[in-house]
Formats: sequence, structure tokens, C-alpha cells
Amino acid sequence: MTPLICAPPAERLHGRVVGTQTLSASLRDAMFTLLTSHFVGVDRTTFERDLDEKSCAILLEDGASRLRGFSTMVAYESHAAGRSVWVVYSGDTIIDRAWWGTPALARTWVRAVRQLAPANVPEVYWLLLTSGFRTYRFLPVFFRDFYPRYDSRACRERGLLSALARERFGSQYDDATGIVRLTKPQVLAHDLITLPPGRLTDPHVAFFLTRNPGFVGGDELACLARIDDSNLTPAARRMTRASLVKD
Repeated sequence: MTPLICAPPAERLHGRVVGTQTLSASLRDAMFTLLTSHFVGVDRTTFERDLDEKSCAILLEDGASRLRGFSTMVAYESHAAGRSVWVVYSGDTIIDRAWWGTPALARTWVRAVRQLAPANVPEVYWLLLTSGFRTYRFLPVFFRDFYPRYDSRACRERGLLSALARERFGSQYDDATGIVRLTKPQVLAHDLITLPPGRLTDPHVAFFLTRNPGFVGGDELACLARIDDSNLTPAARRMTRASLVKD
């Protein structure tokens, strides 16, 4: 997931949540085109299969209804760790480079989680794979605790993450490293792999690069964060309030 770190154009993006089965052929084409502009090795068959496995898609569109970003999601109940938890798993997530920094994704993501997770469920977790430091950097911006992280907080969730990752990714998940090596990995475009000057001073970025050195080849770091009001940062709380207002 792309973090909110750059100033977007003056025009706002509008986010909406739609069922994946309602996506038109033209929208699927636009999503695939956007994905291929950010990743190398994208396969249309794999893209379509992964999309069909998700229950909803977040679409980010400009004022002319042109697709500028998207994310796919699915929610499910898991007993993999010996207790019942609900899991929100994010699939492909892309925002056009020119629109990095838009808050529309975060606001619409919160709205989608509300729609996907049943009401009054005590434990809801966000499971995501991170193949780049920009995606990983989203976690400390919006969650107080998550796993893994450089200062080892939220270690109690390591066992849950391992159970959920083994359940979802099977032998593609390496429990010793926390890395998922997909059969058909998607590798970030060259300009997205390059580390901007000064980023290594960020402990979260430095941790990600140390923990997942194979990201340049498409390795994914499995991450977990509890979706709960008590675990939200002030920035996330603002986004939660903003999500009550339609973009």
C-alpha cells in the first residue's frame, strides 16, 4: 500500500468501494495497465485470478472518472491460531505516481473495512504483504503497534501472523524470516526500488531493508496490525473521522 508522503495535485481523487464481480471489462483493463506501470513481471491471468479471489475493490478516480489508483480486499474468519479472528487481507494496491499523497485511499480503505468486517467482532486484523519500503512505511503512520517492526513491539502477534501467513500462503511462506516468495512475484519498477536520499535515517525504512533484502526480486514481508480504535495513531483517527464524509 502506498503511504501518504507526497503532495498530490490540487484536484482531489474520489474513492468508492465496489464488488469485484461488478467490475467492467474496461475497469479491469485500466487496473491492469496501472499495475504494469509500477511492477515488472505482471501476468494478466494471475491478476484476474487474484482479483476474482477478492470481494471488493477500492477505486480512486479523478474528476473525469479516470482511474488513478486502486486496492483489492477480502475479509474472512480464521481459526488458524486456535482462536477466532477476522482478517482483512489487501491484495494489489497502486496509486499513480502523480497522486502520491492523496488521503482518498486511506479514507476509502477505512470505509471498506467497515463494510467487510462484521459488526461487534472483537478481533479484526489487517494482513498485508510489503514488497517495498513505501508500503511498509504505511504501518507506523496509521498503527501504534504492528508486527514486525524495528523495536520488536507487538511481539505477541508474531504467532498469529505466522499462523495466518501459513494458512494463506502455505509453503510460499518462510516462517523463519517472515518472507513470502510467491510463485509468480511482481517486482517493483526500477524507480520505485531506488532509495531516495536520507531515507535510511528512518528506522522503519532501515528495518524493512534489513528484514527484506530480497524485495528487489519481489520478496514480500508479511505484516500484521490489529484494526482497533486503541491501536490507531492520531493520523489514523483523523482519517477515520474523515471517512464518515464521502469523498
